[in-house]
Amino acid sequence: MNSPVLAPRASWLAAFLLASAPACLAGSGDAWTVFETAQSNGHMLSEIPGPAPGPAGAPAITCDAAVRFQVIEGFGGALTESSAWVLAQLPPERRAEVLRRYYDPAEGIGYTLARTHINSCDFSLGSWSLDPVAGDTALDHFSLAPMRVWVLPLIRDVQSIAGAPNFRLLASPWSPPSWMKTSGRMTFGGSLRPEYRKAWADFMVRFVQEMDTREHIPVWALTVQNEPQAVQTWESCIYSAGEERDFIRDNLGPALSRAGLAGVRLCILDHNRDLMDEWTKTIYSDRAAAAFVWGTAMHWYVSEDFAAASRAHAAFPGKATLFTEGCNDPYEDKGKFSIGKWEHAERYGHNMVNDFRNWVCGWIDWNIVLDQIGGPNHVGNFCDAPVIVDTEKGQVRYTPAFYYIGQFSRFVHPGASRIESHGGPKGLESVAFANPGGGLVIVVLNTANAPADFALAAGGEPVACRIPARAIQTYLRAP
Repeated sequence: MNSPVLAPRASWLAAFLLASAPACLAGSGDAWTVFETAQSNGHMLSEIPGPAPGPAGAPAITCDAAVRFQVIEGFGGALTESSAWVLAQLPPERRAEVLRRYYDPAEGIGYTLARTHINSCDFSLGSWSLDPVAGDTALDHFSLAPMRVWVLPLIRDVQSIAGAPNFRLLASPWSPPSWMKTSGRMTFGGSLRPEYRKAWADFMVRFVQEMDTREHIPVWALTVQNEPQAVQTWESCIYSAGEERDFIRDNLGPALSRAGLAGVRLCILDHNRDLMDEWTKTIYSDRAAAAFVWGTAMHWYVSEDFAAASRAHAAFPGKATLFTEGCNDPYEDKGKFSIGKWEHAERYGHNMVNDFRNWVCGWIDWNIVLDQIGGPNHVGNFCDAPVIVDTEKGQVRYTPAFYYIGQFSRFVHPGASRIESHGGPKGLESVAFANPGGGLVIVVLNTANAPADFALAAGGEPVACRIPARAIQTYLRAP
């Protein structure tokens, strides 16, 4: 059976427009519109009655739109070969529906960002390279052909649905071609051979160029290497922080600059929070390397040291932090893994609230879609995803994680600013934003098994609010 669908388009779109409209069109600035996803009542991004102004004895979440922090780049997910293959098992109209519910600016949950892989990754149907010919340092055999079967049609369709001006693609390599590596294979780690550093930088430049000129898909951002400290059974390549610094300074940065691609945002790390202190200090302290870098890409595995991003901002305030991957998998579920658990959704909510409270400027999920066992994955590294397709029954399931992400992504628009917010009852987590048009967005998360009362004070008359157990709410107020 499919999960509940989004609230009727007319209902949520009206609220969406209200939250962004000028004050002369929006009515009272003290009126709140509320959307809720809750385990106990079946609400999935459902509009509920807003709170009425009045006395509120519970602890208050207080917001101040005059105090602003980072600007939000947007939200998105990964367009992998596995996601593309799974979606292709659906009838065309069902496939299009899933993409619209993510990326359509009117019907969807507000996605504008995406991540894809340069060469294959674990969520590919097999291991492949865009230039498998050994010793081809001139890249005479480079071709995007391996991406044209599954990946590029998906990216192109998402680009069309989102609207090309609103769609921004980040690309990450999991491994150089096997012939460029010390191990002679793309899987099980290994490192980039020093004599191929220039060729690998040229390879990445060529990827960006051909995506733009041949496929008409501009690459907005690059990461140097996915998870540079993880030796995996799938595609992986090991760098130390110093090796990544030197590759950026001496090879990749200059190659992008020579090709006229200095506007492509280059990100370091693309790995877990526990490595951020080392990576940012090592690379950003080198002025020549740092000059080529826009910011740090971060994953959620291993660590919940959310303050790592704040430490990076304090030390290097000119550099951004972008979340680029997170998913729930059997290894971190302590033997209790199952697709679509409510706890998986809560993990999204918890990470998103705390990442944004610590200067993260955008949030990209991992695979947008997987099959009923969390694949396909060519090494069996199965994971959960917000949308699950049963390829045998042709059914689409929107898991609670889809709606938890949507509680942020549908209402916090690109260009929004995080604003000052604090307080509230113990156990609640919250974060607040001001949209470009001036409307306020406050997201409140309750992971406890009991409802909670709180007041919401954001410059107007405080209102009394209640959030159910195991729930997330989004409060919208027009300018």
